[in-house]
Amino acid sequence: MKNKQIKIFGKNIELDAIKQFEEAMKLECNVQGALMPDAHTGYTLPIGAIIKSKDYIFPSYVGYDIGCGMCAVKLDIDSNLVDLDKLKQTILNKIPLGSVKHNTPQKINIKLSNYSISDFTKYRIEDTGVYQIGTLGGGNHFIEIGKSEKDNKVWIVIHSGSRGLGYKVADYYMTLATQNSVNTEELEKEFIIGKEIFKEKNLEGYKKAFNKYVTTAWDKATKNKEGHYGFHIVSKIGQSYYCDMNFCLDFALENRKTMINIIKKAIEEQYGKEVSEEVFINRNHNHAELKEGFIIHRKGATHSEKDMLGVIPANMKDGSFIVKGKGSELSMNSSSHGAGRVLSRKQAKETLDVVDFHKSMEGIITNHTDSTIDESPKAYKDIFEVMELQKDLVEILDRSIPILNIKG
Repeated sequence: MKNKQIKIFGKNIELDAIKQFEEAMKLECNVQGALMPDAHTGYTLPIGAIIKSKDYIFPSYVGYDIGCGMCAVKLDIDSNLVDLDKLKQTILNKIPLGSVKHNTPQKINIKLSNYSISDFTKYRIEDTGVYQIGTLGGGNHFIEIGKSEKDNKVWIVIHSGSRGLGYKVADYYMTLATQNSVNTEELEKEFIIGKEIFKEKNLEGYKKAFNKYVTTAWDKATKNKEGHYGFHIVSKIGQSYYCDMNFCLDFALENRKTMINIIKKAIEEQYGKEVSEEVFINRNHNHAELKEGFIIHRKGATHSEKDMLGVIPANMKDGSFIVKGKGSELSMNSSSHGAGRVLSRKQAKETLDVVDFHKSMEGIITNHTDSTIDESPKAYKDIFEVMELQKDLVEILDRSIPILNIKG
């Protein structure tokens, strides 16, 4: 890793996450790396990692939930005017949560002719995307209605991604990247030993047997497809992934906007008139961008150029920070995507106290239950310490203090 620029902004990051980061930085094409204060172990790369690559794009560095990110809208209405119990029921009635999807196809307000997407992704839009647009998903995805720390106005904050569409696209390309790493020339050198006469006398039979041999090698390789397998960015498959990934980023944005519109309309119906939007922010934290001849991969890290607005969520209790980027070259213009987990979901369920969890949520209307203890505030790092560790990366402009929180 000589002559490579590396910066770790976090403290006490778990050893497995550091090892994952170091393995990535061993690749010759990976020329710069950073770990955010919320970094923790993920698949292939730690969550909270940024990797700058020369010539190669890695689907596993973006991850399964392509375009997962945050939208935040500030409405010109005092939070005290919103009937939160009624709004909660509207959300639960109109926005599918967890693995639930719509029963009928929904309209996707994206013009497909503007994209050079693959046939695979087109099919996935038809069999998955149209049923999942406007759905939250599960895990740490959430809908937060907050009050501005500055003026008590309403913030709508949503954390969600490209849903099953993005997952299938990611899995498809991660499989292809793994298969692409299998050297068929080397395989044939192994396979042909002792089979020279077979090849000479029955070429078709030889080819069939060799193809089966290659397929077996592919199957074996794809058992570990979440590895450091990528595509050259100018290759046909590399360009195909990049185009499909960008579509998934826009699908994820449209997904979040669809939910925001449902919530905004419900608030307007309560208020009796239209409510204007003072601010709209969209920032995803699972993506790759081409910049100045390099590929910047952000996995669980937020794009944060100078003066770029962003959203950094904490947990169900502490809300979300509205920030402005400072444009740090050391972080490749990035910031954390949240507080970051300090306990895995399994650890949280095994060690945290349910009574304490419920007590911590007093004063906030939620849909949390005993079973969602893995999303307890105590499962996450201290957001205020995380924000302090990245004070050179972002400036805090406001904070959405949660008054209603819906977990997927």
